[in-house]
Amino acid sequence: MRGETVTVPAQAHAISIVGINYPPERTGIAPYTGALARALVNRGCQVDVTTAHPHYPEWRIYDGFGEWSRDEEDRGVTVHRRLHYVPKKTQGLQRLLSEITFGLRSSFGGGIGKPDVILMISPALFSTAITGLWARIRHPRTPRVVWVQDLYGQGVAETAGSGFVEKVMRAVEGYILRKANRVVVIHDRFKKDVCEDYGVDPEHVSVVRNWTHIPAHGAVDRASAREDRGWAEESVVLHAGNMGVKQGLDHVIYAARRAQERGEALRFVLLGGGAERARLEELAEGLDNVDFLDCLDDEHYCSALGAADVLLVHEAPGVMEMAVPSKLTSYFDAARPVLAATSLTGITAEEVETAGAGAVVASGDPDALVDAALALAADQDKAREYGENGRAYREAVLTESAAIDAFCAVLGVPLPDTIAEPVPLQPERARKGKVRPAA
Repeated sequence: MRGETVTVPAQAHAISIVGINYPPERTGIAPYTGALARALVNRGCQVDVTTAHPHYPEWRIYDGFGEWSRDEEDRGVTVHRRLHYVPKKTQGLQRLLSEITFGLRSSFGGGIGKPDVILMISPALFSTAITGLWARIRHPRTPRVVWVQDLYGQGVAETAGSGFVEKVMRAVEGYILRKANRVVVIHDRFKKDVCEDYGVDPEHVSVVRNWTHIPAHGAVDRASAREDRGWAEESVVLHAGNMGVKQGLDHVIYAARRAQERGEALRFVLLGGGAERARLEELAEGLDNVDFLDCLDDEHYCSALGAADVLLVHEAPGVMEMAVPSKLTSYFDAARPVLAATSLTGITAEEVETAGAGAVVASGDPDALVDAALALAADQDKAREYGENGRAYREAVLTESAAIDAFCAVLGVPLPDTIAEPVPLQPERARKGKVRPAA
């Protein structure tokens, strides 16, 4: 953990982490995997991470990477990178092949060793299934923990509808979660879903919230930051992070078009990359009030968030339960008002409303998005209140130290000051007959 002195346990634990994303990727799951791995090293653990070469969110392997196998050190973490198939299209068969190849490379390409605990991260679902099956055969007595960042079955149902693919996803996901010794989810509603939909024993599910992975920083000089970006004369709505299908950002372009037609002084900024970016850029041709920015380093990222009038989290119509947008932790930290365009009863709306950090409108309504953005930008007192509420919520609920302590308890790692007792990792034989079948 940044800036924290920890007591190294007398006996180190060997922990293997398997996840397709890891720094230097800056968005999505990678920052959390990297932060957890480094924090476990600081707690005296021997940590090995088996991962892919960095490729997200551009879905292109970064320059300087791409060897068949590559082992490196990251602040005490031993990182085993294994080349896998990186598709140009991130849906359907190509996405499936990508996950399968990573699962095979991570399982049979070396790197996992003989750990005390294996932590597998989903997404990617099918690589987790392969790794989990391999671990059960190769290390039958080693506890297996699955860290769920997104729910695949729910995601397919919400973005593509029910059908054969959804049934397959749910079957695979349910099998993985029921066979794990412990499941870690990032929100209470995820716990409800995995218990009710997949028949996982609630006693074997832990909730560990994601935290802001942006380093502590001073207050942003908003006037200077806005001047540097040419934002001085208009209200700026900024969306940061991945540009994928579940974000539904074509509706943001539609909102920008409506704002331009109405003559509103509103600028929409899409910061980041992703599989949908090129299509969105084509869709935005002819609009003077839409900007696309490439991924930024932490300092400039914080500056951009702080300079915006409104921070936008957008989800495609129908998306409700599949994920908790990781960008919210950074948004709350920036102390700027949040506008969530999403399902009014979904998990993202609940998070923003619980934090008291902003406004919620239904996704897919361009005029409602424009009106809400203008209202937030015009009411400086309310914007300040929302920003302060978001920062307070982040400091009370979404701290890295609390998350790492909770993970140490799950993984059986001694805590520096014995804040909490470790959670027993139940063997499978103790759970037989106690878990009801998936719905």
